[in-house]
Amino acid sequence: MPSGRRIVGDMTNIGEQAKPPFAVLPDPSSLFLARAERLSALAPDHELGPYLSFLAKLATAQHEVASDLPPALLPPDDRMARSLAHGMPPLSRATIEPDDVMLAAVERLVARFGAVTLPSETATAIAALRTGLRSDGHRLVGAALKEASPAQDLAQRVLILAGLQVHFSRLAAMLDADALKPVANAACPTCGSPPMASTVVGWPRAYNTRYCTCGLCGTMWNVIRVTCVLCGATDGVSFRSSEGQPDTVKAETCDPCRGYVKIVYQVNNPALEPLCDDVASLGLDMMLADEGWKRGGENPFLLGY
Repeated sequence: MPSGRRIVGDMTNIGEQAKPPFAVLPDPSSLFLARAERLSALAPDHELGPYLSFLAKLATAQHEVASDLPPALLPPDDRMARSLAHGMPPLSRATIEPDDVMLAAVERLVARFGAVTLPSETATAIAALRTGLRSDGHRLVGAALKEASPAQDLAQRVLILAGLQVHFSRLAAMLDADALKPVANAACPTCGSPPMASTVVGWPRAYNTRYCTCGLCGTMWNVIRVTCVLCGATDGVSFRSSEGQPDTVKAETCDPCRGYVKIVYQVNNPALEPLCDDVASLGLDMMLADEGWKRGGENPFLLGY
């Protein structure tokens, strides 16, 4: 069973023709804890060890906050139904407006994380962000959600997005996975975000199936393998890995659009987690950037790379 995920339906009914579910929704009660554990396991002896440990603390704070928030409020049923009927995500980040519960998720995460022992520069950024959220929180959260934050506010945007991950995972968990449908350009069928990475899973009745993962709400959705998740091309797709590194994390490159998205082979190592192992394989991103490839996966913790 996937860690941090909630699969609907019987995945163990032996003798039936396997039909993988299109969408798998996040389980906020375990999603961030699983990430904290994976990041902590990756950190020792890793060249990005300090940053991975930093993110492990952040994921722990996300886990603690996720269970201590007011009930999340979905958009009205008729609005979500119209979105689905027109092939649009029901929780589109492009149109959803920050509400008080969304702001509370960000504020409480920043406060909880600020209580952890952190480098002085990070502590200063958190203090400034807490002041900004008190005076202009809805605007700051809305700007980060719609990718309109100034470049100089990158550190604050990362923290806001971490809070939004908590909020959107809670909203996504309230949806009916069977009602979700594919949307344009392989975007997340829940919130419309681009795929962060894709994962070849080893789940019962979905063995060796490829799922994209959303870096915002945590939804996973099925996309046919050897298909560019950025432009849909099937020709000119190839796979790259870093020399001397395990081949359980590769980059799926596309000649037509010159972009790439990581692909994580969880089927070969169940400990892998797409967000965490995407960050831990930053060296692969740097190698591909030097060759002129453009990263297509959106990971809040790799902003600026």
